[in-house]
Amino acid sequence: MAMLLRKVWGSVLARAAPGPGPAAPGSPRGRRAQPPAEQYCASLSLGALDAVPTDVIAQILRLLGPVDAARSSAVCRAWRILASDNGLWAFFLRLGPEPWDLVVFAETHLAYGPDSHPWLCFDNSPQLSFKQIYGLRAVVPGTLIVDGGSGYCKYGWSKYAAPSGRCATFLEFGNIESPMYARLRHFFSTIYTRMQVKPSTQPVIVVLPLCHTDDTESAWASRKQYKETIYSVLFDMNVPAVCAVDQAVLSLYASKRTSGIVVHIGFNTTSVVPIFEGRVMYEIGVETVGQGALKLTGFLKELMHQRNIFCESLYTVRTIKEKLCYVAADYEAELRKDTQASCEVDGERLFTLSTERFKTAEILFQPHMGGMRAMGLHKAVALCMDHCYNSEVVGDDSWYKTIVLAGGSSCLPGLPERLEKELHQLLPPYISEGIRVVPPPFGTDSAWFGAKMISNVSTFTEAWCVKKKQFRQKMRRNGPLFVNSW
Repeated sequence: MAMLLRKVWGSVLARAAPGPGPAAPGSPRGRRAQPPAEQYCASLSLGALDAVPTDVIAQILRLLGPVDAARSSAVCRAWRILASDNGLWAFFLRLGPEPWDLVVFAETHLAYGPDSHPWLCFDNSPQLSFKQIYGLRAVVPGTLIVDGGSGYCKYGWSKYAAPSGRCATFLEFGNIESPMYARLRHFFSTIYTRMQVKPSTQPVIVVLPLCHTDDTESAWASRKQYKETIYSVLFDMNVPAVCAVDQAVLSLYASKRTSGIVVHIGFNTTSVVPIFEGRVMYEIGVETVGQGALKLTGFLKELMHQRNIFCESLYTVRTIKEKLCYVAADYEAELRKDTQASCEVDGERLFTLSTERFKTAEILFQPHMGGMRAMGLHKAVALCMDHCYNSEVVGDDSWYKTIVLAGGSSCLPGLPERLEKELHQLLPPYISEGIRVVPPPFGTDSAWFGAKMISNVSTFTEAWCVKKKQFRQKMRRNGPLFVNSW
């Protein structure tokens, strides 16, 4: 094999000039892949290598690596066909840091930008030019991702495996009485200082927390003004390009879907968000439940005090909740079981809980246990699904039957199964049939990973980003609140 490899590479170096790189520039949109290499073996000559089986040559190209494989395509037409085979470049993409299924989803569903999501499936992936996609993904610039969550903000580089830092959220940063522009300016300046980078060196993705969920003119204006202020602040800081996407939409992307219902258990509230083809359907209705992670933590603290287990730090209580609490499949049956368990928190003593482990999360379904007059989570989701069914957005009603959980407290074990069970009991069969509840695909950081997926797509800067010049031109032409198109 080594001798054959040297022979092949010697032939390449003798006949090819230095190549330009792993891929040619250009957008993959509308490009068709080269036909399979096997179809040309009989009609095109490889010179001294005609006797070598095509699959052996393909394996040699894999061993050469993407750069040398791309250069070999400059030898002749036969080598160009072999070196442009989709199977070869799919192999190279599989070796990259991104999971293969996420790469295929991003390039088929997200490469056209936020306003166009073609209904492509994985069976259509061979029609893509994976060679071009590989080259374009290799030169996509590193992007700063700022996930303005409802509890705390996560930020980091798109090339990193996880967020590199956390801080207070947009709305809680700085003096609460300061104007929004000043607070956002202070917030982003702090992020760039902590990252030790200049704003002018890379694009930024801003994950927008859900706010002003009503389908009214005032709510629409508030959302657009908020988004416009973010653009203004970042462009005034000389950021070259900005991409702002809703948090719930990115959580849905992280689960490899563009349509569905996202149940986001935030810091103070829980939101049930219908999304169709990457767009939040405010006209259908976003259901909001007035309980979130903070209420769960506070309720656990009350239950612990009732058993003379005292802990003043909410951070410690939250850690206990994350380690010991779960959602009971059957609350009444769980009361008759021995559910005692213990955990040790760093810097604290050993904590032992029993029924508190599942009573804490039960207020999601029975809010009256926590002294609240609110709708249960399952009822809010059922109401949203009923609205989706009656809206008749598309003929196929399966788009809203996938429910994706998001937020830190949605990682509690047993929540997907319990919610699915309650929905089947609550909804009529023509709506409940085919329901699937998906746990958070990336735990507490699903929205951040959804942004990471967008930042690595081959057409990111062209299809997803707003440039400073675009922003200024539309501001002059359309005035405030023009960002509806973004």
